[in-house]
Amino acid sequence: MTETSAFIDSKAPQLAQYGRAFLSDQLEYREIQLYLWDTLEEWQQLNPQGEAQSDVERVFWYLMHSFDRWPDWVIRGNQFLRRQIQDCCEYLSIGGQLPSGCHGVRPG
Repeated sequence: MTETSAFIDSKAPQLAQYGRAFLSDQLEYREIQLYLWDTLEEWQQLNPQGEAQSDVERVFWYLMHSFDRWPDWVIRGNQFLRRQIQDCCEYLSIGGQLPSGCHGVRPG
């Protein structure tokens, strides 16, 4: 297993847990944003090259981008976006069918 794969394998379930806790009103949005910045800082230290390698990694980056792009009130109020985030969290937690339209790109 590569260092990049190990990173994604350890961070993806954490991100899913944060996402589910936020959606069920058990976690402040600010905590997710702190997690995002910490994770990106660790990612930059790996200095990975190229495109996302696995479906899990693509969904991970999609979810990271969604939490970075959308304010909490949009995520809570937009039923399509909320469902998509729920589907991504479920996929990162237990696998199953790849969520439709959830293909993220590694940050450059």
